Amino acid sequence: MYRFFVEEDQIGEREIVITGSDVNHIRNVLRMKPGEQMAVSDGKGKDYGCRVREIFRDKVIADILEEKGAEGELPARIYLFQGLPKGDKMELIIQKAVELGVYQVIPVATRRAVVKLDKKKEEAKVRRWNGIAQSAAKQSGRGIIPQVAAVASFKEALAMTEGFDVKVIPFEHASGMEGTRQEFQRIQPGTDAAVFIGPEGGFEDEEIALARSMGVTAISLGKRILRTETAGLMALSVIGYLLETADA
Repeated sequence: MYRFFVEEDQIGEREIVITGSDVNHIRNVLRMKPGEQMAVSDGKGKDYGCRVREIFRDKVIADILEEKGAEGELPARIYLFQGLPKGDKMELIIQKAVELGVYQVIPVATRRAVVKLDKKKEEAKVRRWNGIAQSAAKQSGRGIIPQVAAVASFKEALAMTEGFDVKVIPFEHASGMEGTRQEFQRIQPGTDAAVFIGPEGGFEDEEIALARSMGVTAISLGKRILRTETAGLMALSVIGYLLETADA
């Protein structure tokens, strides 16, 4: 079933009015007709089962059939602090992280990050990254649109995690998987967890030391050296599996 996101003021007691670029997508790409059903979300965790009533040039009116909590969300909030990678790798990371259930992605300018963005380029990149997050949220049946935040320095990123329940940073010199398993299993429903991923070249020892001094645990992701676009996705996959099978 096709999914669309709307603002709260577009939701009435019995109907939802869809406007903007989604109208063209519904009319001319999907070629939906009155009577067809769709899923609509308010982007904040509430889903609506709807049936298309009327399709106009500038809006689509859909009747609300049911209202329920979003079913596509992990029971914990996972924040991915991603060191800025080269090229268009960030787009892939954001797309797949959203599919895997990430709550927010925070791009981080670390010491070894090759990419340097000025303010104008950063604003354009963040807009594009948020567009990718929205598309991935629609495709994967998310009940929220995970936000891609503005680029933060490493110190700023660490400060953002004050009060988080679990904070981990994969590091190639960390040894053993037992500590990794223990940290991931501490991520329980209702918790906030931070995963820090370095760019190409990883983190410098001074950054790891700073992270540790602020309560972040260095962990291993196995015996292989993972690319920056692989490491975070591996961590999110394992965390998501543990969360969604805990009560199975």
